[in-house]
Amino acid sequence: MQPASACARRGCIPWQGILLAVSLLTFWNPQPTAQLTIEPMPVDAAEGTDVLLLAHNASENVLGYTWFKGDMTERRHQIVSYSILTQTATPGTAFSGRETIYPNGSLLFVNVTQEDTGFYTLQTTRNDFSNEVATGEFRVHELVTQPTIQATNTTPGSVVMTCLSDDSGISIMWIFNSRTLQFTERMQLSQDHSTLSIDPVRQEDAGEYQCEVSKAASSSRSDPFRLAVICEWPPTSGLSVGAIAGIVTGVLVGVALVAALGCFLLHTRTGRYQGFSPPDPTPGRHTPASTPGEFIFSHRRPGAPSPAP
Repeated sequence: MQPASACARRGCIPWQGILLAVSLLTFWNPQPTAQLTIEPMPVDAAEGTDVLLLAHNASENVLGYTWFKGDMTERRHQIVSYSILTQTATPGTAFSGRETIYPNGSLLFVNVTQEDTGFYTLQTTRNDFSNEVATGEFRVHELVTQPTIQATNTTPGSVVMTCLSDDSGISIMWIFNSRTLQFTERMQLSQDHSTLSIDPVRQEDAGEYQCEVSKAASSSRSDPFRLAVICEWPPTSGLSVGAIAGIVTGVLVGVALVAALGCFLLHTRTGRYQGFSPPDPTPGRHTPASTPGEFIFSHRRPGAPSPAP
């Protein structure tokens, strides 16, 4: 390092002088102190929950805090005040019994109602008796009611589930087996997401469905709705269409031959023709009874025996 005298002969400024200049500037131009602010936690709350008005950047020489309802500091709107010297809280005319003030100036509301929605003002008093004011706001929203699920099958092989709610302006989300539903190309939602259609229904669609409605800070989920799939539509097998058609034709011919033989024997024994009516080979549909909160999808394959009564 060069000596200070050498630096002076060359016309440069010693680093000691730079540090001194910076120190003097810092002394004469102190950093501005942060302003008092209020942070609502949360800003949007559901009825019956708690809200904290968190005070930030209060001065170190504060003697006390006073909270007011609204955006003004009128005595008739005073909620509560706190003295740091005596460490005591004094309720005001607007105190409801659900507010708690903390030594750092923050204010807690428990079991909030919609009437608590609005602005709140904090006033601090310094040791020189000057005041600083900050205002915060939070909103309280009504709880949404629990939705229900109703299911129908409008066409063979499909099912339509509808989320029913008494609330308006809500968002709807579908849950499958306790997880967010992963949609496939066979699924379709209505524009407001209240109706879920599955066409065609497959075995992998069986399980528990729920719908969750939400609005602002409130949400509610329906009870589980069980979808049971006994048989897919259309019925599937390892045989080709031609093989299935041949089997069906053979069965029908066999039924006709047996019926003709029975008629011939009856005519031979009685000497008269009683007539007969061949059974209707058209496959039918049977849906077992469902319990509340359950929808059973079933289609009986051609030639399968009917379920026992």
